[in-house]
Amino acid sequence: MKIIVMGCGKLGYEITEQLYKEGHNISVIDINPEAILSVTSNYDVMGVVANGANFNKLIDIGIEKANLFIAVTESDELNLLCCLFAKKASKCHTIARVRNPVYSHENKFIKNELGLSMIINPEHATAMEIVKLLRFPSAIKIDTFAKGKIRLYKFKIKPSSCICNMKIIDIRNKLDSGVLFCAVQRKTEVFIPTGDFILHEMDIAYIIAPPNKSSEFFKKIRIHTNQVKNTILVGGGKITYYLAQQLINIGINVKIIEKDKVKCEELSAEIPKATIINADAINKDMLLEEGLETAESFVTLTNFDEENILLGLYAKSKSNAKLVVKINKLDFDDVIENLDIGSVICPKYIISDYIIQYARAIRNSIGSNVEKLYKIIENKAEALEFYVKETSPIIGIPLEKLNIKKNILICSINKKGKFIVPNGQDIIRAGNTVIIVTTNTGLNDICDILEKR
Repeated sequence: MKIIVMGCGKLGYEITEQLYKEGHNISVIDINPEAILSVTSNYDVMGVVANGANFNKLIDIGIEKANLFIAVTESDELNLLCCLFAKKASKCHTIARVRNPVYSHENKFIKNELGLSMIINPEHATAMEIVKLLRFPSAIKIDTFAKGKIRLYKFKIKPSSCICNMKIIDIRNKLDSGVLFCAVQRKTEVFIPTGDFILHEMDIAYIIAPPNKSSEFFKKIRIHTNQVKNTILVGGGKITYYLAQQLINIGINVKIIEKDKVKCEELSAEIPKATIINADAINKDMLLEEGLETAESFVTLTNFDEENILLGLYAKSKSNAKLVVKINKLDFDDVIENLDIGSVICPKYIISDYIIQYARAIRNSIGSNVEKLYKIIENKAEALEFYVKETSPIIGIPLEKLNIKKNILICSINKKGKFIVPNGQDIIRAGNTVIIVTTNTGLNDICDILEKR
C-alpha cells in the first residue's frame, strides 16, 4: 500500500520503521530537514521537507493515490487539519494523533465529523496498559482479545516456581489448567512450545486463557493475582493524568510525585482524590518517607529513561512493589530485560502495534480481517486475532487436514461466544474468530497460515 506519514518525531520514526518492514510504499513529511534525513538514511522511503498543512504539497506528494495517511506531529490541530485535507483530496484512510486531554471527551465526535479512521493518543493508550498490569500485578504484560474475554499473559518463571523444569503437558495434566502456553522466550531464542517443551528458570512464558481460567492457574502455581491497593506514580505528565483517574475509579489509592510546582497545582485541581507531592523523586529519603517500602506498586513516568530505570532499580531494592517503568527508547532492550525491573512500557510501540494492525486490516484480505495484533516479542513473534469471512478457503476443513506452516499455533477459536482450544478434528466456520501465535511475522490473512503449494 502507499502510506504517507506526516511527522518524523519518535513516534513517526517508529511507525515508518515498522510499516517499511511490512513492505509498504512509504512517504514521510516533516518541516525539519534533519528528521527527514534521519529516516531516509536508514530506510528506503521518500522524504519531503514541507508543511503538511499545504494542500498543494500533499497533492505533489501523491495524496490522491495514497491508501493511508497518518498525521503524528506534535500539534493535535495540525494533525486534524491535515487529515481533513487528505480526506478531501482522496479516498484514503486517515489516522491522527490527538494527545491533549481537552479533546479526550470529544474524540468520538471529532472522529465522526472529520471522517477519520482512527484517533490515537499514546499517553491514554499507555495509561490503559498500566491499569491492566496493576489490576493483575503478577503479569509483566497483558494483551486482550475478543473484547477482553480472552487474554494473553506474559510472566517470568522464577527459580522457586513449582512449574520450573516441568514439561508443559505435565503442567496441563497435574494442575488441570485451562491455559495454553503459546510462546516461550529463553534469552534471545523464541519457541512455539509443544507438550514436551520443558520450562526453565528465568524463561519468559506467554499463556492464553479466559480471565477466570488464568486466575485459577496463577493461584495454583502460587502467584499473587489480586489488584494492588495503592500506587506511587513518579512524574506528572499526560500519562499520569489519565492513569491516576482510571486507578482512582477502580479503588486504588494514588500518590503522585512531581518536582514542578505548577504541574502539582494543576494535578491537584484536576485529580483532587490523589495525593500530590511536590518533590524530586531522585531523593532516597523522600521516597522512603512517602512509603516506598510498603507501596504495592511503583510506576516511573518521567521523560528521562535513565531516571525511570534508576528509580525502578531502587524501588526493587527497597520494596516488593509491582514495578512499571516507562521507556521511550528500547535500543538496549536486552540489557533492560536483564535488569528485571518489572514491566517495561514503551508508548510508541503500543501505538505502532495499533497502526500496523489497522494497515493489515485494510489490505485486500482473501477470507478474513485482522481484528487484533500484538508484537508479543519484538520483531520475533506475533499474536493475531482474525475474523473469518464466508469466502475463506479454510472453513469447513478439519485442522489436521490443513497444511499449516511450522511455528504457528492456533490458540483459540471463538464460536459464537464459546471459546475452545482446538484439536486436529476441530473445524473453523465463517463468523468465527481465531487467535494465532506465530514466529512467522507478517500474516495479513488467515490463509497465510497455510503452506503455499
